[in-house]
Amino acid sequence: MLKEISEVSDTVRKIEDWFSSKGWAPFEFQREVWRLYSKGYDGILNAPTGSGKTYAMWYAVIAEHLSADTKKKKRKNEGLKLLWITPLKALSKDIERALKESAADLGIQWKISTRTGDTSASVKARQKKNEYQVLITTPESLHLIIAGKEHEKFFEELLCVVVDEWHELMGSKRGVQVELGLSRIKAVNPLLQSADILIYRANRVPVGEDQAPHLEFTREISRRFNHIFGKEPGFEDKAEQAIKKLGSKRSKLYRELRTRYQEQGDESALEEARSLLDEQQNLSLGDRERLFGYLEGGGRVILAEPDTLLTQASRMPGLDGQKMSKSYDNTISLREDADSIRKKIRTMPTDPARIRRTDPGDPAKCPVWSFHAVYSNDEVRNWVQQGCKNASIGCLECKQPVIDAILAEQIPICERAKMYEEDPALVRNIVADGCEKANKLAEETMRDVRQVMGLNYS
Repeated sequence: MLKEISEVSDTVRKIEDWFSSKGWAPFEFQREVWRLYSKGYDGILNAPTGSGKTYAMWYAVIAEHLSADTKKKKRKNEGLKLLWITPLKALSKDIERALKESAADLGIQWKISTRTGDTSASVKARQKKNEYQVLITTPESLHLIIAGKEHEKFFEELLCVVVDEWHELMGSKRGVQVELGLSRIKAVNPLLQSADILIYRANRVPVGEDQAPHLEFTREISRRFNHIFGKEPGFEDKAEQAIKKLGSKRSKLYRELRTRYQEQGDESALEEARSLLDEQQNLSLGDRERLFGYLEGGGRVILAEPDTLLTQASRMPGLDGQKMSKSYDNTISLREDADSIRKKIRTMPTDPARIRRTDPGDPAKCPVWSFHAVYSNDEVRNWVQQGCKNASIGCLECKQPVIDAILAEQIPICERAKMYEEDPALVRNIVADGCEKANKLAEETMRDVRQVMGLNYS
């Protein structure tokens, strides 16, 4: 968890002393970046060239490190902590020099390196061993790293990503490269995903089957955090007081359900009690969390334990048989043109054994069969199985029911979308309303986390 930086903290004083040694003083926007980063925010920093954007971002990460370093011993190899992406290779050495000088002045032992097309093979080899805590790289080099066999380990301890000169990347191929790279990093770093889930207190998360293991990582983080920090002083007394706020009838029911669950292991009683609490509008968030924890015999539930929400087609196949993904270029858009859909399906690869129309095939070896598993009924699937194996139907015949099913699925989606196409303000209002709700939830979560960890400073 990120420690909120106060104006009077030792960490800030160290940073301000460094600025003073250079004859400088931190700008207000730099202080604001440090403060917001410490509270778990991300965003875009827009400031003129030469105004100190590099130090604004760098010292936000450094402040967190210095605050955490007072709490625990430093490991020999901490792994990559900060990834700095810049579109301008000429700037990478300047950034590296600035970071190294300030780190040395503050006694920070982090190793800082640059990875571009000019980097030697020996340095790349050391980078691959994760010997550096800060890596400055370009969009192209980032993709080469991600293409490596053990890139998951490379990013497993990553805490922060800085994208420099974002305006140079917007609307370009290199910008898309960065977006895809960040998407991949998020996928291989469960902790980054966990933060996105836990901060909004999500109890059910719609994911594909390939993401289900990340949800279990998140659940374990939540359990561990609640176990360590959920035992607040006087917890049972506060829980008992919260029960009284339910009213006499509901208080009695809550106690009965709690007893049934804890003494008899009745899972239905647990679900009924949770539903009872969800219906209560007169409880504060803190009391609600206490009653959820008290129900299960633990402490206050600060971070929710999210469950996976899987659909029937929890792994949507792509046109090539892999998972459907934009990075694989094997997708069908939700509102794609009908002719484009027909062309994509008709040109899908099939069982390589079916070279000629008369050659028998095996649906299990054909990517089209995955689409039949999602879209077709039992009758159509039996027809495909028999027709493919005895060569009584061709591949184009086999694909036609899939085409028809996808087009039928698209019709109501396109109809619903017309309203928003005609009035984009509706979309902006929905997004704005969602952002407002999300910000409120995130602020409440971070407030409670800092409170139980004793990280509130004035």
